[in-house]
Parts: sequence; structure tokens; C-alpha cells
Amino acid sequence: MPQIQPTTDPHALARELSGKHLIDGSLVPAKSGKTFAVIYPATQEVVGEAALGDADDVAAAVEAAKRAQPAWARRSARERGKLVAECGRALQAHAEELGRLMALESGKALRTESRVEASVVADAFTFYGGLGSELKGESVPFSPDMMTVTTREPIGVVGAIIPWNVPMMLMAFKIAPALVAGNTVVVKSAEEAPFAVLRICQILNQVLPEGTFNMLSGFGPECGAPLVQHPDVGKVSFTGSVETGKAIYAMASEKLIPVTLELGGKSPMIVMDDADLERAVQGAITGMRFSRQGQSCTASSRIYVQDKLHDRFLDALVERVNKMKMGDPLAEETDIGSIVSQQQYDRVNSYIQIGRGEAGAEAHVCSELPEDPRLAKGFFVQPVVFTGLSDDSRLTTEEIFGPVACMYRFDDYEEVIQRANASEYGLAATIWTTDLKTALDATRRLEAGFVQVNQNLVVQPGLSYGGIKKSGLGREASLEAMLEHFTHKKTVIMNMT
Repeated sequence: MPQIQPTTDPHALARELSGKHLIDGSLVPAKSGKTFAVIYPATQEVVGEAALGDADDVAAAVEAAKRAQPAWARRSARERGKLVAECGRALQAHAEELGRLMALESGKALRTESRVEASVVADAFTFYGGLGSELKGESVPFSPDMMTVTTREPIGVVGAIIPWNVPMMLMAFKIAPALVAGNTVVVKSAEEAPFAVLRICQILNQVLPEGTFNMLSGFGPECGAPLVQHPDVGKVSFTGSVETGKAIYAMASEKLIPVTLELGGKSPMIVMDDADLERAVQGAITGMRFSRQGQSCTASSRIYVQDKLHDRFLDALVERVNKMKMGDPLAEETDIGSIVSQQQYDRVNSYIQIGRGEAGAEAHVCSELPEDPRLAKGFFVQPVVFTGLSDDSRLTTEEIFGPVACMYRFDDYEEVIQRANASEYGLAATIWTTDLKTALDATRRLEAGFVQVNQNLVVQPGLSYGGIKKSGLGREASLEAMLEHFTHKKTVIMNMT
């Protein structure tokens, strides 16, 4: 494949990538020749056509990955790591174009979201590139007459299915450790946002051997399901909804292959009376991912504030969100972009209407819709902070995946821990306090896989990330993820007598 150069015109790039998968090192059309439209959510303008993948495309991609895997696995782990780190450097050179392309197809604001995501992607490859030397086994003192060791070996072909909210980052956390561990990969992109991840695949294929990393676009039943069910796929990593995760888990169980599932959350944020108000309010804005229109599985969508701080916290939060500018995702001055699709736009608005209809509930609507007539058809939703909702409200219990925060008053610490844990999800949680004893107690008792004190960071390379309960299975973004989820452990015994 000829060397590609960065560009800052996302529209031209979307047209260039239209109608293509990347299989065995080459951009190719779907076997059927069919495509589907990809839109700019801020205007509903069609910006390109993605290849419509099906079982025939899956078969071609998996065959390419299977063919490339033995030679890739024979390379030393450090050599594979060096190539993955080189991928990170290549991605950093293309970070601006990837950020712009992501803003175009997802509607996420360039400055506050898409450009940041592109940098994290490059960092993830660099991080995992340095971990090749950690693919080591153990010496087991089983018997003086035997030499017993364990080794780490790759699984083979990995299938990865990614969502639309942060597709570049979540893809990186799946494919980088899989590659370093010696696997080859086939990715199925989200139908709403296929181009940025296809561009990443194109960039990485400048560095990696042909067939090592392949990418398909399409819909779940026609493209995702055949990928999971393909007999030569030995591992599946999925991020998305609980219902789809259950379906993938069931399909994978028929082959008895391992899966990693990251399925969302309804994350609690507990603010004690002694918390730093300014810091906690900023933490709520960051944690709710308002700049991403709340489209985040770790969104702190249940905010519990102790009595004495409650009213001041609410006033400060609404004031700060009101100052955030909603507008064209590609404009530098924009803080908040658009919802990704008509379907998601309708879903979020339906929850807002449910909340408005609940007795005792009050909707604090923030920010302003864009005035630009070009954006009149865009999927823009004003952030809403609800107060007065009951603990059994659908807004309290269900993942909305939109800019809708639910705020609750509490008095007793024991009570709020119980309320925070009363969820079928268990992905993330935060506690805000200046009391060390309270902080330590909360981190022990909060039922979540990713718990923070006095901060609300997004997932970062090197931090083990994943949930419990219906938030999924397995961990990502860490050394543990590479070792436990992308290798088999083999025990080797040599009789010395």
C-alpha cells in the first residue's frame, strides 16, 4: 500500500474512504457491492457511503487474518511491540485529521472531544508497544525432578466489535494488546462512525504485515454476528449495549471461546458535605461527559449530594453548564456537539419527556441550541439536570446515553452507599470528600470496577478498566488485559530423571 499523507479535510477523506473495507492490506469494496449512508449529525448531510459488509466479507477478512497469524506470532514479542509502538507514532502524525474525521461522522465536538480521543489512541499503541517483554511465564516449583514452567501463547484470530461513542479509543484498547500478544485482528466498526477507524486501519497497514489487521463496516446481524460465529475466530471483544452483549455471549458460548464485554453503566457520583464545591462541580461536568452529549458508558448520571451542599451544588452546576457553547462540532469555539443519530436523538428526548411527566420532578435545562440555520436539522439536545426523581424512576435505573443527569439529595452516608449500589450496573463510581476515612470506606464498598476519589478521569492507558454486574466481563486498557484476555497459558513439564 502506498504511503499516505495526513489531510485536514474530513469531507474529502470521507469520500476517499467511501465504499471500502480493509482486508489483507488493501482497501476493497464489499463483496455485494452494497453501501450505506454515513451522515454528519449536526446537519444530517450525507458525507459518504460505507461498505455494507456481510458473511462473505467476514469470511475474506478472517481468512486473511488466519493466514497472517502464524508468521506474526513467530516474531519475537519485543519485535511485535516495536511495530505496535511505531503504529502509535504514525497515528500521532495523523491525530488532527483523525479528530476532524471523528467530529464529522459522530458529531462530537472537535476541541473538547474528538481531538482528545485521537491523542489517546496514539498513546494506547505506544503504551502497549512497550509491553512486549511482559509476555512471560512462570517457573513452578512442582518437583525437584521436573522443570515446570508456564508460557503465554496467542489465541489466534481476534474479532473486535466497537461502538460509536468513542470508537477510535475503544478499538485501540482492543487491538493494540491483541497484536502485541501475537494475535491478528478483524474489527467490525459501528455503522454510525466507520470512517475514522477505517483510516486508522489504513495507517496501521503502512506498518503491519498484510492481513494482521483488517476492518469491516456493516450492521450487527449481517456482519457482526457472522464475525462472532466464524469457526476461525478464537476470541471476541465487544463494547456496546447489554442486550447485544448477551447475544454475543450466547453465540460465543456455542464455540466455547473467551469474550470480553464492556456493556455500559449508570455510574453514581457521591458528594459529601465536606467536599470542595468547585472541584466537585467541575467533576460532575467532566464525569457526565456533557461535551460528548452524555454519550458515555461511564457518565456520572446519578449525582448524590449531601443536604448542606445540595442547593449550592445544583446552582453552580447549572450555571457552569449554561456557559458551555453548543454548536458546529468542527468549530473550535464549540464545547458541545450533537447526538450521533436520529435513533439516539429520539431515545434521549423520550427519556426527557418521561422525566418531565414524573410527579415532583424538575428539569433544569442548560445551554442554548445553536442559532446557525445550517444546524437547524442537527441532532442537538440541551443538557438537562433533573431533581426530584424517585429512586425507581426509569431515569434513575436505565442507561440513557445522553446529556441527562439525575441529581438526588441525601442525608446519611450509609443510606447513600446503599442507593448508589442499588443498580444492575457496576462500571464506575466516584466519591467526593476531604475525609480520608470516608474515602477509603467508599472505595471498598462501592460496587463498581472503576472507582475514583475527588476526580472523574476517563479511561487511560495503564489503568485497568471494566465493570461488574451487567456492566460486563473482563478488563481493558492495562497489562492485565493483554495477558489475561489475549493469550492462553500453557504449562510445560520436563522430567529430568
